[in-house]
Amino acid sequence: MNKINSLNTLELFAGVGGFRVGLERADATFFNTKWSNQWEPARKAQDAFDCYNKHFPDSININEDIATLSDDFFTNLDLNLLVGGFPCQDYSVARSLSGGLGIQGKKGVLFWEIIRIARLAKPNFVLLENVDRLLKSPSTQRGRDFSIMLAAFNELGYSVEWRVINAAEYGQAQRRRRIFIFAYRNDQSFYLDQVQYEDEEVLLSKGFFSEEFPVEKTIVKNRRTSGELSEDIVSVSDNYSATLYNSGVMRNGAFTSIETAPISEKPITLNEILIHEQDVEEKYYLSEEKVEKFKYLRGPKKIERTSKDGHTYTFSEGGMSETDDLNKPGRTMLTSEGSLNRSTHLIKVNDRYRILTPVECERLNGFPDNWTKDMADRMRYFCMGNALSTGIIERIGKRIKTVALEKEHTISLKVSNKSLN
Repeated sequence: MNKINSLNTLELFAGVGGFRVGLERADATFFNTKWSNQWEPARKAQDAFDCYNKHFPDSININEDIATLSDDFFTNLDLNLLVGGFPCQDYSVARSLSGGLGIQGKKGVLFWEIIRIARLAKPNFVLLENVDRLLKSPSTQRGRDFSIMLAAFNELGYSVEWRVINAAEYGQAQRRRRIFIFAYRNDQSFYLDQVQYEDEEVLLSKGFFSEEFPVEKTIVKNRRTSGELSEDIVSVSDNYSATLYNSGVMRNGAFTSIETAPISEKPITLNEILIHEQDVEEKYYLSEEKVEKFKYLRGPKKIERTSKDGHTYTFSEGGMSETDDLNKPGRTMLTSEGSLNRSTHLIKVNDRYRILTPVECERLNGFPDNWTKDMADRMRYFCMGNALSTGIIERIGKRIKTVALEKEHTISLKVSNKSLN
C-alpha cells in the first residue's frame, strides 16, 4: 500500500467550520478537507455557510440540502475521513413498504445521510459529535437511538468507540459536555490493533480516546453494561433499550459501556479570555433595569401556573450565582447566548455588569478572534452556541493522524455493503 500523506476529508453540517479549524491545527497538511456541506433550512440568509466559504474557499463547499445530493456524487469520492456534528433527532426506523428493500428512517433525519455516505463512499474513519443526552434518548426507550446508530455502523462493517468529553476537564475554556463518536472500518489496521484488547482495556487505557483524553484506571461506581445488538435494525428500533455510560466500544455487534472519570487538566478561565475593557463597546454593558431582570432570571423561583387544560401546577427553578465566576471556565454556551435569559453569561468587571462579546464567545470555543465578524451579533452568538470546542477537535485530530500512520496497511476483512435505504 502507498504511504499515507493525507486524509481526504468531508465535513458535514459544517456550521462555521469548527471541525476544520481543529483538524488543521492538528496538521493542516495531513487533513485535506476537500468537501463541506452546510445548509440551514427555512433561512434565506445562509450566514454560517458564507462564513465557512470565506475562510475556506479552496474546498468544494456545498450549500444544499444534503439529502438532495445523488448517490453517484458520494460513490465517486475518494474519501478517507467523514466528520460532522449532526442534529439530535428521532432515529427510529421501519421496514420499507415492499418488505424486501431493507429499512428506512424518518424523512429529514440527518443521521441516515451519514450512513448513506458511509455506505457509498466507505471512508476509513468517521468522527461525529452530538449532545450527551443522545445516550439516554428517547426517554420512553432509553438507549434506543444510540443503539440504532451502533447497529447501523455494525451492518456497514465498522467498529465504534465513544466518549463524553467535558471540554473544560481537558484544558479548554468552556464546560461543554459532548459525545464524540469514532467509527473505523473493520478492514483497517487499527481494528487489528484493537481486537487484541478486552473492552475495558480499550476504554480505560488502550483505545482511541484514552491516549489524548486519559481517564482513571477504575470504573466509576462499577457502572458497567454490555450487550449484543441484533442484526435486524428494525428490531433494535422497536424493542431495544440499554443503559449506556460516558464511554463505550462496539465491535462486531457486541458492546461494552462503562462510566469513566477524567484525569482533569487545568482549564482556561473566563478571566483569561476576556478582551481588554477599553475595547468593549458600550452596547455590551447592561442598564440597571436589565441587571435586575438578569438577577431575577438567575435566582430561585416558584411560580404557580395553569396549563392549557386548566391544570394548576407550581413551576420551580433553582438559583444560580448572581454572575459567572471569572476564575472558572465558562458554562455551556447555548444558541440564545447574548439574549436576556438565564443561560446567557453575565459577568461583572470593574463594578460594571455586561454580557460576553461575540469575540469572547469565539474564544470560548477556541476560534480565532473575529471569525464571524461579517454577521450581525445575534447570528454570531447563535453560531457559537451551535459550534464545538475546536481545542478538543485538535487533540482528536492528532490521535486520528497517529492511528492512520501507525500501520500503513489494511487487513483483508470483508466490509459489508448492505444497503440502508
